[in-house]
Amino acid sequence: MGNWTGILRLDAEERRGKTVARNVYFQGALKVMRPIYHDESGQACYYILNPGGGYLDGDRYRMQFLLEENAKLTLTTQSATKVYRTPKLDAYQETEVIMKKGSYLEYIPDPLIAYRNAKYRQKNVFRLEKGATLFYTDIITPGWSPDGKLFSYSMLQLMNEIYIDDQLAVFDHIKLSPSSQIIAGLGFMEGYTHLGSMIVVGEQTSRELLDRLYQDVHSTEKTYSIGLSMLPVPGFAMRILANSTQVIEGIFSDCHHILSKDWFNKRPSFLRKY
Repeated sequence: MGNWTGILRLDAEERRGKTVARNVYFQGALKVMRPIYHDESGQACYYILNPGGGYLDGDRYRMQFLLEENAKLTLTTQSATKVYRTPKLDAYQETEVIMKKGSYLEYIPDPLIAYRNAKYRQKNVFRLEKGATLFYTDIITPGWSPDGKLFSYSMLQLMNEIYIDDQLAVFDHIKLSPSSQIIAGLGFMEGYTHLGSMIVVGEQTSRELLDRLYQDVHSTEKTYSIGLSMLPVPGFAMRILANSTQVIEGIFSDCHHILSKDWFNKRPSFLRKY
C-alpha cells in the first residue's frame, strides 16, 4: 500500500445491458458499497465510503476507475468530504478515470468542507476515448470555525485534467488561499461563500443546449452568480457562486435532469443522503 492512507480501484463493464464490476479492490481508509440499480437502464451506482470520517494531517488517498465500452456508472460519496486541520502536511487525494468509447460516467461527490487551518489538494485525471460522456460536479464549502470566520482554512487546490484520445483537452485549476488572497473580493468569491463547478463532456453538446440550460438556471435575484462556457471539445463548464450548498445542488440537479432526458431519455437518480 505504500504511503497511501486509502486505495480504491474499480473496473466496470457492460454485460447484457447491465453495468457490473469486473474488479473491485480497496484497502485502508477507503471502501465502496455494493452497487445499486435505481432503474431499469442497467446503470450502476456506487457509494464511496471513508470509514475514518474525515481527512487529517498527511492523509493520502488514491482512486482508480475504468469504464469499458458502453459501461454506465454513477459514483458518489456517502457524505461530505471533511478536511480538518493539517498543521504539518496537507491532505491529498488523486483520482484517475479511464473511459472507453460509448461509456458514461456521472461523478457527483458530496461537498468538500474545509475546516479551520485545513490544507487540501485534489487532482482528478479523466482519460476519455472519443465517444465517451462525462458528467462531473464538485462543491467547496467553508467549515465551521470557533470565531465565526467563514474562510478559516489555509489552502484548497483542486485540479482537473481531461484527455480525449490521449490529448489534453481541458485543464481546470482552482486554488483558494485565504491567508494570501482577498478571498471575498473580486476575482475570487466576490461576497459569496460556496463555489460549485460542473464539467460535462459529450458529443451531443450544442450551443442550443447551453442556451436552454442558461435560461433554465438564470435568475435576476442576487442569490447566486453563474457562468457557463463551451469547452474546446464537445462539452461545457459551469461555475456557480452562492451562499448555500442547497442552491448549488438545485442548479446542478436541474441541469442533470435536462441532460439525462435529452441524451439518454431517463431521469437521473436522487443521490442525496439527507
